[in-house]
Amino acid sequence: MTDTAEYPREPERPSGWLSNDAMATARRTLPLLYVDAVPVRVDDSGDVVAVGLLLRVNQEGEMSRALISGRVMYHERVRDALLRHLEKDLGPVALPQIPPSPQPFTVAEYFPTPGITAYHDPRQHAVSLAYVVPVAGDCRPQQDALDLAWLTPEEALAERIQLEMTGGHGALLRQAMAHVGRIA
Repeated sequence: MTDTAEYPREPERPSGWLSNDAMATARRTLPLLYVDAVPVRVDDSGDVVAVGLLLRVNQEGEMSRALISGRVMYHERVRDALLRHLEKDLGPVALPQIPPSPQPFTVAEYFPTPGITAYHDPRQHAVSLAYVVPVAGDCRPQQDALDLAWLTPEEALAERIQLEMTGGHGALLRQAMAHVGRIA
């Protein structure tokens, strides 16, 4: 008689990850915690001189501009979630400069129903802590990001670019630029 190998039914997940079914249930029943990050380049005096916007293909197959966004995992510090998502989207040598005690510039509430707030995520109700994060290293789009464009704050706030942003990321970018004093 020959022994047979036993294969796991699901791929092994890192600690803190839910199965696809458990995640779908959570998204239907609970608000989830996310972080949003606006990657920026700053000059020697700390003024924002460029904003990094990702180019992605959305669920409908359309190109859109996006900020960095992702879920905070169980037992993960917000600081670590920010670093993980920045490195996932910008690469391992982006060198994000997160302060010792990060403070969000706003809290964005994403709802599956459009129109409740400026933020919309058809998958879920999510509460996101939003940060402006200076990056000093070499940034290259990673994962599902097709491109990374560095634009001046004025270019990033132009109507043409704002129309390319979905889910409320344009509104979040405007808030971020107001927070750092780039618009009134």
